[in-house]
Amino acid sequence: MGAGHAHPLYLDRAGRVHRLAPEVKIVAVLLFTIVVVLTPPTEFSAFAGYSGLLAISAIFARVPPLWLLKRATIELPFVLLAVALPFFGHGERVVWLGLSLSVDGLHGAWNIFAKGTLGVLASLMLAATTTMRDLILGLDRLRVPSVFTQIATFMLRYLDVLADDARRMRIARLSRGYDPRFLWQVKAFAVGVGSLFLRSYERGERVYLAMVSRGYTGRLPHVESRKPPVREWAVGAALPLISLGIAVLA
Repeated sequence: MGAGHAHPLYLDRAGRVHRLAPEVKIVAVLLFTIVVVLTPPTEFSAFAGYSGLLAISAIFARVPPLWLLKRATIELPFVLLAVALPFFGHGERVVWLGLSLSVDGLHGAWNIFAKGTLGVLASLMLAATTTMRDLILGLDRLRVPSVFTQIATFMLRYLDVLADDARRMRIARLSRGYDPRFLWQVKAFAVGVGSLFLRSYERGERVYLAMVSRGYTGRLPHVESRKPPVREWAVGAALPLISLGIAVLA
């Protein structure tokens, strides 16, 4: 972890939100998402308030709106599913532009789109203001089981190594006449994936044995770090508390 691994979603800014302790931001986003999920889909004013709250948070975090919108397209498969619900839903139906749409399907589509979009935007803001190392450190401070945090730590540490192995194997296949456009050459790709898996498994076993020989007992050395003051918890609590107030008023 000392090599300094950064995920592509992180934006290096000097904002106040970036300086908050990672566990504060994780708890704030989690509670905000819970409030959004528990909001009935017919409370349209509440979702408008949540959107405005995220927009204000993005301004304070110095996260460009266009950056958020571009990366929020990851939810497009779910949006396509939501679009199909009004056509295949049951129950009461309404006619719009000559199309017979299910009322329950419309509510379900809006529910998926609104809550999914807000959850994705909140997660993107968390990723944009927190490095991957700090995210794992924050989960560890929140007493997440060590097996999860350590798997994530090793994945982060060796992800670049595996990606480099995959790149070299692809170059080797291309130099031998492999063309991914031909379906009958998919066997070479499958063999490469299997080879990469076995190579990764063997490397992981060697790394594990090397760590055990150096005193590894199943948990990485504890990193001394400051505990977030009450002031930071108060700042982090603003997002879920305001969203809860919006839900109550709606």
